[in-house]
Amino acid sequence: MSYEYERAVAAGGALRLHLNENTAGCSPGVITALQRLTRQNVAIYPDYETVVAACAARLGVQPECLLLTNGLDDGILATAVSALRNSPLEEPFEAIVVVPAFDMYAACADAVGGRVVEVPLGPEFVFPVREVIQAVTTRTRAIFLTNPNNPAGGLIPRQDVVSIARAASEALVFVDEAYADFSGETLIGDPAFLTLENVVVGRTFAKAYGLAGLRAGALVAAPETIAPLRRTVPPYTLNVAAAVALPAAFEDLAYYEWYLAQLRESRRLLCATLDRLDVKYWPSSANFVLARFGRNLERVIGGLATRQVAIRDRSGDPGCHGCARITTGVVEHTTRCVEALEEVLCGAA
Repeated sequence: MSYEYERAVAAGGALRLHLNENTAGCSPGVITALQRLTRQNVAIYPDYETVVAACAARLGVQPECLLLTNGLDDGILATAVSALRNSPLEEPFEAIVVVPAFDMYAACADAVGGRVVEVPLGPEFVFPVREVIQAVTTRTRAIFLTNPNNPAGGLIPRQDVVSIARAASEALVFVDEAYADFSGETLIGDPAFLTLENVVVGRTFAKAYGLAGLRAGALVAAPETIAPLRRTVPPYTLNVAAAVALPAAFEDLAYYEWYLAQLRESRRLLCATLDRLDVKYWPSSANFVLARFGRNLERVIGGLATRQVAIRDRSGDPGCHGCARITTGVVEHTTRCVEALEEVLCGAA
């Protein structure tokens, strides 16, 4: 079996609630910083000293514990390469992926010759810590976890991550914290994280900071764990636009906090609407909500598309039959989405 990322498209002009993007856009300060770029800046390789220092300060880590990447996808690939690069084709090393999950974990592990071992989430998307530990073998070299989970939005108990890392001491345990800004939960700064040298935390600046188009992510781990990952990433992987945008985004904390507040209200509004419409959903700590529309799924997705609102069909994922994932961001956009949902499900004109 081969794996690859599934690109989801939306009609031009549609409200994009299908890719967990920031629906407000980046801070105005980012645009100001980009406008200062000169022709000479673009013509030379970027200097990363300022952006590394800014990112390390924002995440509360030392620079030697940090690796900036061309989007978090780049960090996922670097983890797979570092963990699985010596895998012999006749007996490949294994990468455990808890599913449903972001496509890139399996795609990257498969691309570098690893064998993907899928462990499904439990009923109601409960994290299967026992099953993950049972799946660990002498061939296990990488374990991919998402916290909060995508697409359900549930959190992994901290102790479960610690237990897995200790049970799989020969593997890299990659904890994808792409949505940690929204959950407020992170391993970074946790005393246990400092003792687990096989754990790598991945962060992205695409979601809360609205920088998806500039491609900026980061890996955080112990210096001795980051070192081999650093060797797998090209020396100038972060482009000059991302390098100047990140410090500007970090400086505008008022905008960041405003967007988080908008998201929390949007999530509340969407969940209240789903309750009113008697639609099953799962409590989410991320910037999206997974809802089960069942036999109405096709009608809902099509009806929203007709109304220029794009949401993500997740019905092909394990345990997600009849489900769609809906991004929550700016309240105005969520209001437009719930009005469209009510029209489709209640048969209004």
